[in-house]
Amino acid sequence: MLEFLGLDSRTEAVYQEMLARPAGGVAELCELLGLPESTVRGCLDQLADLQLLRSSRDDPGALRVVSPERGLELILRRQEDELLRRQQELARGKAAAARVVAEYASLHPDASAGPGATERLVGLDAIQAKLEVLTEALTQECLSVMPGAAQSQASLDASRPLDEEAMGRGVSILTLYQDSARNDPATYAYARWMTDQGGMVRTCPVLPPRLLVFDREVAIVPLDPSNSRLGALCTREPGIVASLVALFEQTWHTAVPLGTAQPQGTHTGLTPGEQELLRLLAAGMTDDNAGKRLGISVRTVRRQMAALMERLNASSRFEAGLKAAQNGWL
Repeated sequence: MLEFLGLDSRTEAVYQEMLARPAGGVAELCELLGLPESTVRGCLDQLADLQLLRSSRDDPGALRVVSPERGLELILRRQEDELLRRQQELARGKAAAARVVAEYASLHPDASAGPGATERLVGLDAIQAKLEVLTEALTQECLSVMPGAAQSQASLDASRPLDEEAMGRGVSILTLYQDSARNDPATYAYARWMTDQGGMVRTCPVLPPRLLVFDREVAIVPLDPSNSRLGALCTREPGIVASLVALFEQTWHTAVPLGTAQPQGTHTGLTPGEQELLRLLAAGMTDDNAGKRLGISVRTVRRQMAALMERLNASSRFEAGLKAAQNGWL
């Protein structure tokens, strides 16, 4: 039940037995659990590393078991720190990649004529101009990922004539929105219009960053996924385009068609969005960051979490996480 916190089943069993019998020793644990001494001692080492076991002040040389509430809170805090560290590394990696590509583009201004060109588009006007050229040249399909609850009206207005013209020529347009976009009237109306025109639209709780792929040959991605106004990269590099197509297809297969109600989780009665919210918060993500990942407001995150706590009869988020794990919701 607590594997998502870093405990395997045997280590969890040892921990539970020590909670039930704090005075028991290694020999008693081996007998109760039917495990060899080496395995039990390995579990004890893991529990000590996770700070679920600490040195006893009453009995020097012995270990005392730490309560689940305190111990698991420490684990979640470490996981949150690790998640933050990884996010910072990812942000630095993205920034470094963008700098390398931008430098390459500035040093090789004629590269846009080649089959493996990468072009830096600065500003919304430059992006719109490139989209118009690429859409006009479309012959087969356009794949797009549009994260966020609501698309700006300006973006929708700019996209409509391009999408309409392409679909009129028989081009297949596949678009991914976040589940939360169903709650934005303008975005939902545009998605419905797309399906009426023959496009295919699906939604998913969490999406990759914004991207567009034209005929599986050209891709456009934002320089900064958090601020599309800064510009975008347009690339024909086969390896990059193939990776983006694979990412799109993986997400597409797990998404729900727009005309289909959002499914409930198997045996849980939860929507995929609610399950993903529980996973994000259990991993130590803040309300603000979880909301950004799901395309919903912080207020909505807190409202949904309050409803989940009520369903779980939990008095705290920590208790809700434990009960969700025990119920198999995570």
